[in-house]
Amino acid sequence: MVKAEKMKFYSLTAILEKHADYNVIFGERSNGKTYACLEYGIKRYLKTGEQMAYIRRWREDLRGKRADSLFANHVNNGLIERLTNGKFNEVFYMSGKWWLSFYNPETKKRIPDDKPFCFGFCLSEQEHDKSSSFPEITTIVFDEFLTRRYYLPDEFMLFMNVLSTIIRQRDNVKVFMLGNTVNKYCPYFAEMGLKQVGVMEQGTIDIYRFGENGATVAVEYTAPVVKHKASNKYFCFDNQNLEMITGGKWELAVYPHLPVKYKPKDVMFVYFIVFGDVTLQANIIEVEGQNFTYIHSKTTPIKDDGETLIYSLDMCGKPNHKRKLISTATPLERKIAMYYATDKVFYQDNEVGEIVRNYIMTSQKNNIVGK
Repeated sequence: MVKAEKMKFYSLTAILEKHADYNVIFGERSNGKTYACLEYGIKRYLKTGEQMAYIRRWREDLRGKRADSLFANHVNNGLIERLTNGKFNEVFYMSGKWWLSFYNPETKKRIPDDKPFCFGFCLSEQEHDKSSSFPEITTIVFDEFLTRRYYLPDEFMLFMNVLSTIIRQRDNVKVFMLGNTVNKYCPYFAEMGLKQVGVMEQGTIDIYRFGENGATVAVEYTAPVVKHKASNKYFCFDNQNLEMITGGKWELAVYPHLPVKYKPKDVMFVYFIVFGDVTLQANIIEVEGQNFTYIHSKTTPIKDDGETLIYSLDMCGKPNHKRKLISTATPLERKIAMYYATDKVFYQDNEVGEIVRNYIMTSQKNNIVGK
């Protein structure tokens, strides 16, 4: 029997030493990333009076019990009371803001601080905050920025707009972006030019510098908090994706691989998928009575002769460039879509499958029609 190790939670110490403007932190679930960043914001407030912003993608994440319990661990373990020498013993949430307060259980009275220490923002409704001013916010925490579900249309620019609303003309703000390792094909990595994320090792920090006077971005792939957690026994099944929960490995679905070998003469049609910096080649194949699509990586440039079918999220007026992969706009596109609808698409490996999955999901969520 493997003995469970004492739980060690994530610490900001290493990444704060980089003195970066953006701090992108991802790793296993429940390793203390969010707790550590919120604690950092609380301490800044108590020391300097500077406030914090907490950002989520959806409004639902800033409502009810989710919002009420955001700082529950900091209260329950006595951190708030210790940091304030007993002046405050709780955090309460009201109207999109979090306040330190002292609650007397005997009188059932609450004495709040003079001002909130944290404000909530959601990307899906960022327009509502544009006219407001937040000159005292110097810590920004964007939680759960990675998702296996849908990103908002033009989400990176929505995030930039929220930052613009908060930061205005200042240069004293530190941004934290926190995520679990659920999806490495993320628009933030592409938009921010973080090209080495996919090959990073756990426990490492990469630094990106943009321009002579531009932003510095520190990217940390957190080390596993412990090798043998007591709770790991509940996630011991033969499913590779459970390693994301227990150890912080990137989550990958299992996709069907090539069912039968084929020769160049068996390829009936070829099209390409361009997603970020990745190019894929899709071959429609007929061999041994089977008819299917096989998608694999392409490492050489596409020869765009004006007739080669190319799928890309970029806008292009050429008739051979399309955006929506699952489309019924033309007979050819309907045939291509049929392979996906009937589970006759196979992949070089699970990484390629993830890329196609994310491409389809992004194009559908962005309401791309026709082209």
